[in-house]
This record gives sequence, structure tokens and C-alpha cells, in this order.
Amino acid sequence: MTPNNTQTTDTLLLVRPSRFRKNEETAINNYFQEDIVGKDIAAAATREFDNFVQVLTDFGLNTLVLQDDGHLNTPDSIFPNNTISFHKRTAVIYPMFAENRRRERQLQPIQALANWGINYEDIVDYSDHEKQDIFLEGTGCLILDRINRIAYCSLSARAHPTLIHQFCLDLGYAPFIFQANQSVGRLRKPIYHTNVMMAVGTHFAQICLQSIDNMMEREAIKQRLADSGKTIIEISEQQMNNFAGNILEVRSTSGTTGIVMSSQAYRSLSALQVNQLESLGTIVHAPLDTIETAGGGSARCMIAEVFY
Repeated sequence: MTPNNTQTTDTLLLVRPSRFRKNEETAINNYFQEDIVGKDIAAAATREFDNFVQVLTDFGLNTLVLQDDGHLNTPDSIFPNNTISFHKRTAVIYPMFAENRRRERQLQPIQALANWGINYEDIVDYSDHEKQDIFLEGTGCLILDRINRIAYCSLSARAHPTLIHQFCLDLGYAPFIFQANQSVGRLRKPIYHTNVMMAVGTHFAQICLQSIDNMMEREAIKQRLADSGKTIIEISEQQMNNFAGNILEVRSTSGTTGIVMSSQAYRSLSALQVNQLESLGTIVHAPLDTIETAGGGSARCMIAEVFY
């Protein structure tokens, strides 16, 4: 059982993919996605997924794996943290930008958890907002400081301010809304999900401050993080592009703190950054090259934290 006031959990929900590929519906504003030619992408992604789950399990985490059998044609089901999040006694369902991602709800993760003995009394369902083209893609968009009850969120086509505020009212968080951008050619465009540029742990925040072009917003988020007791580990935009912001703090069943990331993210970090993170927990990493390249998401995106 996860304590009520903790940032981390030892129980993770993951979805094993069946028809993974570069999602043509999300690529229009996910600038991390790239084409891959010359290999079976779905098979390679499944191998990476299975190895990742084994690495997490070996660290001492409860890994609950839901199999996508492919009949829904859901190329991004490997990223369940966008469609649902879990909190004490409450599960939240989110409205998705891409129509083919809305089908992921039919995988019924809440029922899967119930089959594993984990039940939720309250279901908060925002999916009806899709009819008004109002989206909020879970903990892809919302970076939750669960201890200090702060929800950090960068605006994008997938993160609408109205729904950010509604989530915070419903779940008891204070919103911190800002704008993070990335270079796409010669243009600066909104980053599709906050969790590729920022992660919050119990005692730290790893963040690409370079992506926040507005200097007042940049200073304000630094101050908010410092005021909430977080050590700031700053990453560059190049490191962000290697998914160094897409990391997640976890806790093993024996109580050991882990910091999960991809091997690409790990390799992009400097020795100083690695030392900073290792002073806070054990770095747990696995290669996710196919998933990152075609899917535009990494280790954190693949994990729905189970709090109950």
C-alpha cells in the first residue's frame, strides 16, 4: 500500500504493445517522432518493452502488465500515463488529442487493476471534453508534486488551461502553468508534453529551463521549485531531445529510491548530473531507442504510477 503523502510508488502499470508504430495522428505536433526504415518497428518495440519491464522488476518494482492484443489498432498504447492517472481512491481519465488514442480507453486499465486486487472508489472522467476539442493528456502534461500538491503544466494543443484548473480543483492541487517550447527548424514551437522537459521527484526537479523562453516564467518556476524544497538539476535542450527530462522517481518494494530513464537519456547526462541524481537514488535505465524514435516518448511515458 502506497502511503498517502508520498511522491513515489512501488507499483507500476505498463501496456505491452501489439501494433506499435509512428503514430500518424500525433506526429503533427510531437516533434520528437521520427521515421524509421528497414526494420520491424513493432517487434523491436516489443523487445525493448519486455527488457524494460524486466529491468524494473529486477530493481524490485511491482510491474503490472496489460497486454494490448492489437484489435483496437492503438499504436501509442505503450504510453498509458497519458490516458489515465491513479491517486488515493481515485482514478482520472483524460481527453486525448488524437482520435486513435481515445480507443486506448477500451483496454480498460481500471478493470485490469481490479483483477489484480486494486480498486478505486471514485472515477473522474474528463473524456467528454473531446467533443469541445479540449484536451489534457494525463501525467504527460501534468507534472505532479504530490507532496506539495503543485501541478506543473506547459500549455500546448494537448493541455488546455480550463481543464488544468478543473483537475486542480477536483484533485486538490495548485496549478503552475507556463509555456515551454522547442526548436523545430528555425521556429520555436510548443512542446507537446511537459514530461519531456521536466520531472519532479521527492527532493529534486530535473528541468530544461532553456525551453521556457519567457524569462519571467523561467525565474518564477525556479523560485517555486526552490520554495518547495527541490534541488534543481538543469538539462540542456539537446539533453531534452535525448529524453533526459523524461524520467521518473520510483520506490522499490524494499524502500530503495530509483530514478528510471532510458539508456539514451542516461548517456546524455554529464558526470556532474549523474552524480547529482545518484545522490538521490539509484539510476535505473534500459535501451528504448525504437520507442523513442518512432513514438516520441520514453521511459516516463511508458509508466502509469499506481497509487491507491
